[in-house]
Amino acid sequence: MPRETNRTADTPLWVIAPTEERNPDTLDIDLVGTLDMLRMISDEDAKVPAAVHAVLPALAVAVDLATQSLKDGHRVHYFGAGTSGRVAVMDAAELIPTYNIDPLWVTAHQAGGAEAVQRSVENVEDHAANGAAEGGALEAGDVAVGLTASGRTPYVTGALAAARATGARTVLISANPSATFGSEVDVHVAVATGPEAVAGSTRMKAGTAQKMLLNAFSTALMVRMGRTYSNLMVALDPRNAKLRGRVVRILAEATGLDPQVCADAAERAGGDCRIAMVSLLADVPVDTAKQALEQAAGGVREALAIAGLDRD
Repeated sequence: MPRETNRTADTPLWVIAPTEERNPDTLDIDLVGTLDMLRMISDEDAKVPAAVHAVLPALAVAVDLATQSLKDGHRVHYFGAGTSGRVAVMDAAELIPTYNIDPLWVTAHQAGGAEAVQRSVENVEDHAANGAAEGGALEAGDVAVGLTASGRTPYVTGALAAARATGARTVLISANPSATFGSEVDVHVAVATGPEAVAGSTRMKAGTAQKMLLNAFSTALMVRMGRTYSNLMVALDPRNAKLRGRVVRILAEATGLDPQVCADAAERAGGDCRIAMVSLLADVPVDTAKQALEQAAGGVREALAIAGLDRD
């Protein structure tokens, strides 16, 4: 009996998603030389950025939903299976050291659990009940982001449906603009990457699009949450010499002051880049800068205004 892959219960097995169609531009991929083969793959990859750019309005809505959720004390959850889940796990994991956030802000759920991150665990993507159990654990005000190339993976759709029933807001990121489940979520980010160079190999263009979309989504979310000042990462945790050096360089970039002056300020601030930055830019004592940041929920620009220096 064929395994049910990337479909919901009411979708026949023979109805395929765009990513599973044969690509007319790569029919001879197994006949050409290696360089031409790589050119075929690269030509397909080159189509992804434009496809991602076309769905940025929908992604912006998703970012705003997630921002409001975090500011209200709620959480963001990613759900995915196979490549989609691994992309989600990577994105969520990298936010913690990059922006020094609470690990509970963004949580990734991979069909099949931790074991499925490192190797394929067959048929877990078909278990809508497992997704529903995990999605049903969300709370009203949370945001659930489901990633599935086909737009109909049962684990993901089960998670999103259950999450929405709890009062969470839901986002579907798919490579299938015609996915019927897109009408069941608050936001459908439907990136039209088309047929893969190798039919159905969604770790290629669809996976690249998911990585680009999550990169943009989570980075924009961190900016909105005040984890940057301009385009500088200011919420980092200087736990080693490399990061302590980065704090000094960031302060020098932001203030134009001598690196030694910045290093001294960082030391007075206990290594906290944001406290040192507000202290230097507003020319106020460290304690005043710390209080301003607390009032501004950690946002440097807001803290500067509170401290009496609006740099905008």
